[in-house]
Amino acid sequence: MTSAPVPIPSRTQFVQDAIKHRILTGQLTPGQPLVETELAAQYGVSKTPVREALKTLAGTGLVVMNQYKGVTVRRVDADMAREVYDVRLLLEPEALRRTVRRGASLDAAGEALTRADAAADTAERSLANREFHRALYLPCGNPLLGRMLDEVRDQAALVSAVAWAAEPSWRREAAEHREVLRLALAGDGDGAARALHAHIASFVERAFPGGGAVEALGAAVSAAAVKNGD
Repeated sequence: MTSAPVPIPSRTQFVQDAIKHRILTGQLTPGQPLVETELAAQYGVSKTPVREALKTLAGTGLVVMNQYKGVTVRRVDADMAREVYDVRLLLEPEALRRTVRRGASLDAAGEALTRADAAADTAERSLANREFHRALYLPCGNPLLGRMLDEVRDQAALVSAVAWAAEPSWRREAAEHREVLRLALAGDGDGAARALHAHIASFVERAFPGGGAVEALGAAVSAAAVKNGD
C-alpha cells in the first residue's frame, strides 16, 4: 500500500507562511511597509496570492491594512502586548487546569520542550515554544476555548519576537516551562495553572514595563534588522 501524497501548499499559503516567518523572526520589523509588487517578485508569484496572504495575516493581527498607508507589519506597544497577554491570562491557565484534570496526554508538550532546548536559532525556538503552550491548552476538552487561544497565538509570538530582539529571555522562560510541565505531569492542575499564570504575567512586565521600554525595544529590533542586512 502506498502512502497518500502530501498536498502541495497553495501559492497563497506559501506566501503567507513565508511572510509570517519573516515577521515572527524579526526580519520584517514592526511598522515596515509590505508592498505587494515587491513581495510578488521576491516569491515569484503574481500579486493575487500576495494580496490574499496579507488579508489573512491582517485577520490574525500580524499586519495592518490602511486605505492610505497601505499594508505594514503591526507595531507592538505596551497596550497591544497587555491586551494579548490579558486574554492569555484569562483563558490559558484554566485550559491547562482542565487538561490536567482530564488526564490528557502531555507528550506533545514534552517533545516541544526538547525541540526548544535543541533549537539552532530564535525562529526554531519560538516555534517550539508556541507548540509547547498549544500542547497544554488544546486537550482541555473545550474546542471553542482552544480556538480562542489559537486566535491570539500569532500576536503573542510577535510580542515575543520584539522582546527577544532587545533582551533574549528564553533561558528563564525555558525553566518556567519545565516547572509548569512538571506540575502538570504530577497531576497538580491547580499548581500548574498558577505557575503558568505567573509565567505569562511576568513576561509582559519584564518586556514591556512602560512606554519608554517599548520605544527602546522597537529601536533594538530595527538595529538588529540593519545589522543582519534585512
